Amino acid sequence: MKKYIPLVLISCLLAIMLGSPAFAQDPLAPEGEAGETYYAPFPVNITLDGDISDWEGVPRVLLSAAGGDPSVRFAAASDGEYLYFLGDVVDSTIITGQHGANYWDEDSVEFYVNGTGDFTLRAYVDGVAQITVPALNADLGPDEAPVLGGIQGSSANAQVKVVYTESGYRVEMAVPLQNDVWNIEATHGNAIGFQVHLNGASETNRDTKLIWSKRDTNDQSYLNPSLFGILMFYEIGQTDRPEPPEIARGAQETQPPVTASALYRNGRLPAEARVIDLMARMTLEEKIGQMTLVEKNSLVPGDITAEYLGGVLSGGGGYPSSGNTPENWAAMVNSYQDEALATRLGIPIIYGVDAVHGHSNVYGATIFPHNIGLGATRNAELVREICRLTALETSATGIYWDYAPVLAVAQDIRWGRTYESYSENTDLVTLLSTACLLGLQGEDLADPTTVLGTPKHFVGDGGAEWGTSTTGDYIIDQGFMNADEATLREIHLAPYISAIENGALSIMVSYSGWNGTRMHGNRYLITDVLKGELGFEGFVVSDWAGVDMVAPDYYEAVVTAINAGIDMNMVPYDYIRFIETVKRAVNNGDISPARIDDAVYRILLVKFRLGLFEHPYANPDNLSLIGAEEHRAVARQAVAESAVLLKNENDVLPIAPEVSTVLVAGIGADDIGMQCGGWTIEWQGGMGDITVGTSILEGLVAAAPENTTVLYDPTGEFADRTEKAEIGIVVVGERPYAEGRGDNGELALLPEDLAAIEALRPKVEQLVVVILSGRPLIITDYIEDWDAVVAAWLPGTEGAGIADVLFGYAPFTGQLSFTWPASVDQLPQVSATEPLFPFGYGLTTTAQYE
Repeated sequence: MKKYIPLVLISCLLAIMLGSPAFAQDPLAPEGEAGETYYAPFPVNITLDGDISDWEGVPRVLLSAAGGDPSVRFAAASDGEYLYFLGDVVDSTIITGQHGANYWDEDSVEFYVNGTGDFTLRAYVDGVAQITVPALNADLGPDEAPVLGGIQGSSANAQVKVVYTESGYRVEMAVPLQNDVWNIEATHGNAIGFQVHLNGASETNRDTKLIWSKRDTNDQSYLNPSLFGILMFYEIGQTDRPEPPEIARGAQETQPPVTASALYRNGRLPAEARVIDLMARMTLEEKIGQMTLVEKNSLVPGDITAEYLGGVLSGGGGYPSSGNTPENWAAMVNSYQDEALATRLGIPIIYGVDAVHGHSNVYGATIFPHNIGLGATRNAELVREICRLTALETSATGIYWDYAPVLAVAQDIRWGRTYESYSENTDLVTLLSTACLLGLQGEDLADPTTVLGTPKHFVGDGGAEWGTSTTGDYIIDQGFMNADEATLREIHLAPYISAIENGALSIMVSYSGWNGTRMHGNRYLITDVLKGELGFEGFVVSDWAGVDMVAPDYYEAVVTAINAGIDMNMVPYDYIRFIETVKRAVNNGDISPARIDDAVYRILLVKFRLGLFEHPYANPDNLSLIGAEEHRAVARQAVAESAVLLKNENDVLPIAPEVSTVLVAGIGADDIGMQCGGWTIEWQGGMGDITVGTSILEGLVAAAPENTTVLYDPTGEFADRTEKAEIGIVVVGERPYAEGRGDNGELALLPEDLAAIEALRPKVEQLVVVILSGRPLIITDYIEDWDAVVAAWLPGTEGAGIADVLFGYAPFTGQLSFTWPASVDQLPQVSATEPLFPFGYGLTTTAQYE
C-alpha cells in the first residue's frame, strides 16, 4: 500500500508588516488577522515588470522558515480590473526545471482564489483555482508563454512576471476579476477565499512548505477550498474596517436522537442483528461515511464527526505530530475515536496501520524480520507468535486493524515489494500467511488484545510482469499480470482460500491488474469469485487511492470500483470529493442503494465482531509491552532462524572460540535503519538510528568470547593494522526502499560495498560476507573470493540474532524462500534455469554454545 510522504511543514513566523519604515507612505489598507484575513487595497496601479516600487503602501505578509531562508513576503491589491499578487521570495537554493510539470517539487509560489462566494466548498468547482508559479519563469524569454501549474490554474487567465533578485526571486501575477469562471467585484468589503503557499526545494526535492491560512495544517488547500483564508477588498480612503463574513461550516441535517437502549448498542445480541438495527437508523450520508477511510494527515478537525467517517489510518510515517511515542499514539487514536463517538449514532472508527513486521511506525516498537526472512525459517508457529506479539503492541495504541499479512507469491525478484512476500512458492506463502492471520486475530477477534488482519493484495500482485507498470517511474510494481485464469488460481488465489477458511474478514485489493483490467475495477474477481465463490463475508478495502487508477474520469472510477465490490475506499486525501461523488452516483442511479447497503453491512458486521463498540479505545495498561524484552527475544530468535548460510568453506562458521580478532566492515554492520529496511518509522524506511534496536556490530561485540576482540571500520581499511586477523566480517546490501521505488533491474551490490569488501579481504585470513537485502542479489562474480556468505535479509531491530549464528550460539537452519539467480538474465524464471542457489537451499551448522 502506498503511503503518506510527509511534507516538512516548517513552522511559519506569521507577521503583518504595516506602517514600517519599508513604506514611503501610510499603509493603504489596515492589518488583517494573521492566517485568517487579508485586506487588499484598491484602486492601485500595478505593472508586471519586477519593479515593486508601485506596491508601496500595500500590506506585506511574511511567511518564514526558521532562519528566514526560505521565506516569502506576499501582498495583494487591485486596480478594479485585475487582482494582483506579489511574492517576494528569499531562497538561497533555487531548484527549477528538474521535475517536469511537478512544479510543487520545485521552488514556486502558489496563490489560491475562491471567487464563487461559497466559503464552505469542500472540493474544487468552477470559480476556484490554485495557481502555481514556478521560479523557472524567470528563465523564459520575452516571447515565451508563462509556465503555470495548479488545480484549475489555467482557468484564471493569469499573467505573470518572475525575476531573480539578489536574495532569491520575485513573482508578480495578475488575474482578471471577471473571466469565464468567476465574476469578482472590487467593492469595499467584498470577500473572496484566499490562500498562499511557498514551496522551497533542496538539491534533491522539495522539503519546505510554508502555509498562510491557519486552517490548513496539513497542506490540504489543493483539495479543500474551505481551508482558505479570506481576502477582503479595501477601498483606499475608507475609514471603516470591513468584517469578514460569518461562515457556517459542516452543518448537518437534524436526525432523530438514538436512545441508550437501542438494540445495536446491546453487546449481548448477535452481531448480525445489531447491524440490521443500526442500518435501519442510518441516512445515506452516514452510510457513505462508513465507506470512507482517510489518512490522518489529511483530516480536517471535526470532519470525523461532520462526515460520519468510518475509518482512519496512518500511512508510513503517519505518527503523531506531538511526537512518536506509544503514549502519543494512543492519545492521537483516542482523540479520533472521540470524534467518531460524538456522532448521532456513535459508530466507532476502525483505525488501521501497516504493521507489516511489527508495529513498525512506532518508535521503540519491536521490528521483526520482513516476510522474506520469515519465509526462510519455514516455522509457522514462530510466525504465528510474531503476529500475536504484533497484535499486542498494535492494539495497545488503540489500533485494531493491521494491513497484513501479505499473500503475494512474488515471481520476479526485481519487484520492489519482494521482501513483503514470504516466498515464490504458493504452499509456503499459504502456510505462513495463514499462521500470521491466526496470530493477529487470536482465538476471539473481540478480545481487545487482538487485531483484524488484512490479507493483501488481492489478487496476483506477485505475478506482475517487468515493464508493465504505468505508475511514475515504477517498472513492475502496480503493473499487470498477463496469464490465464488457471495460473492465477493455482499460484496466487490459493493463499486467499486458506485465509478465508481461517477467519479473514478484511481483504485489500491490489494496485495491479490482470489481463488489462485493474483489480480495483474487476467485478468478476472481487464479487463473483471472492465474495461469491469463496464465500468471503467481510469487507473489501481499496489500497491507497487505488480506486483512482480504475479510470481517468474520477466519477467513472468510483462507480466502477464500488460496483465491482470495493466496500471501503482508502481515499487518503480528497475524501469530500469521494463522498460527494458516491452521493451523486446513488442519486443518478449509477450505484444502487442495495450495493451501498451491502458494503455498509459488511463493514459494520466486522466492527461488531471486532468488539469496537465495546472497547473502542487504546489499552493503556499494555503500552509497556511495546518493545518489551520478551518480544525482542522472539524477534532475535526469528533473525537467527531466518539467516541462510549460502557458503561455508573450511567451516569458517561458526567462528571458533579461540579466534583472537574479528575485523568488521561495511556500513550495514552498525545501521539499525538499513537492517530494518522499508516500512520502518517512515514509508521508505531510513538509514541510521531511526528506532531502538541492536545493530549487528553491537550483537557481535556482546557475543564475542572473552578472549576475542571485535574491531570495526566501515570502510574495511583498518589503516593502523599491519597483521592479518583470523576472521573478517563485512556487512553489505540494499539501502531501505518500499514499493515501486525499489523496482530494480540490476540487483547489484553498490560500489561502496564492493570497496569495503575489497579493502578488508587482504587484512583477514577468512572473509565472511553478510548480505542485508530484500531479495537475492547478483554475487556470482565475487563469491569465489569469499569464504562464507550469509543471507541475512532484512532482520529488523534485533541484529544480535545474526551474531548468534555467526558465533554459534544458535545453529544455521534457514532455507531460501526464493531461488537465488546467477545473473539477471535468468529473471524472472530463475527456477527454470541453473541458478546460483536453488529454492530451499541452505547449509546448516551446529550450535557450539548452550
